[in-house]
Amino acid sequence: MAKVLVTGGAGFIGMHTVKALLEQGFDVVSVDNLNDYYDVNLKEARLVDLDEFAVVNTHDYLFIELDIATDKDELKELFEVERFDFVCHLAAQAGVRYSIDNPQAYIDSNIQGFMNILENCRHHPVQHLVYASSSSVYGKNDCTPYSETDVVDNPVSLYAATKKSNELMAHVYSHLYQIPTTGLRFFTVYGPWGRPDMAYFKFARMILAGESIDVYNHGDLARDFTYIDDIVAGVIATLKQAPVLGDGGAPYELFNIGNNQPVKLLEFIETLEAVMGKKAQKNMLGMQKGDVYATHANIDKLKSAVGFAPSTSLKAGLSAFYAWYQGFYQD
Repeated sequence: MAKVLVTGGAGFIGMHTVKALLEQGFDVVSVDNLNDYYDVNLKEARLVDLDEFAVVNTHDYLFIELDIATDKDELKELFEVERFDFVCHLAAQAGVRYSIDNPQAYIDSNIQGFMNILENCRHHPVQHLVYASSSSVYGKNDCTPYSETDVVDNPVSLYAATKKSNELMAHVYSHLYQIPTTGLRFFTVYGPWGRPDMAYFKFARMILAGESIDVYNHGDLARDFTYIDDIVAGVIATLKQAPVLGDGGAPYELFNIGNNQPVKLLEFIETLEAVMGKKAQKNMLGMQKGDVYATHANIDKLKSAVGFAPSTSLKAGLSAFYAWYQGFYQD
């Protein structure tokens, strides 16, 4: 069976991707540096869940604690020994707001780390490298829905700039070394086992605690919230279909991967309140630095390429998240 390297395997999207790959019969090696950007206990709990899943289902799965930016020799040896068929690169320093105070973390992980992945794919050829980009690359683009053909030269955060850099770096390696690469521009992913720094996660914790939630731009924001299972289905379908040589002579692709149904922030909060059965106390604030007014994915290209069709309603997705949250934090 084909072997896949998943970087960021203890992360939110990484954990779900590993499990789905195992379910589909792939052999999986995952790596993660388990940094303390958010609660390490949550990352470790994800790994325990994956270990239990792999044992029960007798899947070929291995996790290695490794930093793709600094453990260059270990990463090189891993590629040499394992001879991966595919790489699903999901490791990154995430978060728009964190990048304002901690810029170096983004250069180390998102630029140097991705460079190390590209170099290893160059010297140990793989059938396909799929990597995480972000809707944040659209920056100040005010023409929605966002399309892959839009100009993305106006990022409003360093995080966005590093993700745009990843797309450019991937194109260079696809062009020079014929490495098939596909970048996926993720749009506001949510669901069980999610990241505690994400708004919906913080909202749930604070609503339960009776604390006021911060509502930026007085709630006049919209996001293309995309449920984790829909995202993972798109990731794996994309992984299986490597790009061929395009007009520019490079096996290179970019896709939006979102829900194509932006939701106003206040509507999102109301849905979460309904799911939780508890009202939120709201602290209305102005626009936050590095934020954008709205995100909206045009997903026609991904639909055409791999049949991507997100199907999870916001209420169903938040209900699944809250059920997990209660079981994980309150049982």
